[in-house]
Formats: sequence, structure tokens, C-alpha cells
Amino acid sequence: MKGMIILPMNNKMMGMIFICIAAFLYGIRYLTAAIIGIYNPRSFEDLLSEWGKGPWIFSIISLILGILCFIIPFLRKWHQNDLNKIKKNWQEFDASDNK
Repeated sequence: MKGMIILPMNNKMMGMIFICIAAFLYGIRYLTAAIIGIYNPRSFEDLLSEWGKGPWIFSIISLILGILCFIIPFLRKWHQNDLNKIKKNWQEFDASDNK
């Protein structure tokens, strides 16, 4: 595949992409209702309900995924540090038993 640039995706970049998608979907729902309201004057709540909750639900899902992309690497590192401490303590305990 000549000419393709492949960027490495880390968790922070992926999290930011999901958060940007969430902001876009959240805003597009209100923007669409406002544009529809120009030609069809009704209450804004009726226009939002006509457009549906699909973008809102997908924005919440995308926001949760974005936050998880930020949090999971820290949790993994914290969990790995705890496992390493347990392993070290276990080896010290075994060494003291063998004496």
C-alpha cells in the first residue's frame, strides 16, 4: 500500500477521538433541532424529541469509551505494580522459609 501513512494509535489519542465524537454527536442533535425549527416553528423540546435520542445515546457511549481509554492504562499499571509487589513479597517469604 504505497503512499498510506499509518499512525500508531495509543490510548490517549483514541480516548481523545472518542471524546471528540461524543461532543460532535451531542452538539449535532441540538444544531439539527435548531435548523428544523427555522422552517417549522414549534417548541424546542418537541423538535429534539422529533430528532430522537440516537445521537445523544451514541454520544454517551462514545464519551464512556473515551474516558475508559484514558483510565484503563493507569489501572493496568497500578494492578501490575501491585502484582509485582505481591510476587516480590512471596519470593521473600519463600526465601525465609528455605533457611
